[in-house]
Amino acid sequence: MKQQPIGIFDSGVGGLTVAHAIKQILPGESLIYFGDTAHLPYGDKSAEAIRYYSQRITKFLLEHDSKVVLVACNSASASAFDYLKEEFSDKTILIDVIDPVVDFIATKNFRKIGIIGTKRTISSGTYERKIAEKAPHSSVVSMATPLLVPMIEEGFIFDDISNAILRSYLSNETLAGIEALILACTHYPIIKNQISKIFNFNIEVLDSSRVVAIILRDLLEKRNLLNDSGQVNDRFFISDYTPYFGKIAKMFFEGEINLQKADIWS
Repeated sequence: MKQQPIGIFDSGVGGLTVAHAIKQILPGESLIYFGDTAHLPYGDKSAEAIRYYSQRITKFLLEHDSKVVLVACNSASASAFDYLKEEFSDKTILIDVIDPVVDFIATKNFRKIGIIGTKRTISSGTYERKIAEKAPHSSVVSMATPLLVPMIEEGFIFDDISNAILRSYLSNETLAGIEALILACTHYPIIKNQISKIFNFNIEVLDSSRVVAIILRDLLEKRNLLNDSGQVNDRFFISDYTPYFGKIAKMFFEGEINLQKADIWS
């Protein structure tokens, strides 16, 4: 079981930020990644649709012998993670990207925290509820930023268009006075530096990628599941070809990646 891969899924390229962090911390692990590019973005889908997509993808990852399934999508973590635990917790280890960030926040003393994410993540209230339970000393404000995922998926990053969209969102008075900003979407770390720059690097910008990777490492160590075979085989699947997926993937993973289309919806 040690040699079995770590399964990761997201609606598109966003989960690659988590996959990259895992490869940095756990270079000996094999990854199997599924980007549901046929249905992106998840942020404007119903909770029922997201649960269906998440269930089918989890089954696909388990069919490929994943020893862990990491829900590397905030919308899916907010809308489907409890459902996935009910159905699959006896078959694999499940990890989301919300709880690790909330646990990290609980160790800090931020007075005001901002959250930006998709419509689905923000409307679920999951972050606010969990932070209120574990870090009641912090006030929380949240704002949906629905243009960011399609912007990133279409390759509009590090340019005038992305800067204009970011400044329009981040100058909203809702975020005035925040000491930390949670990037509640795994796509957003791709533009993390741009976001920090808009705040003049005066606030802590938090994303889940490294936090989740560290928790995963600790969990695998505890359960004696670290791959010590020296054999690594990373595979990347998408549900529909998009011109930008391969380009973003190469930003995180050197050389050519093994990218395949998997039509799991037929």
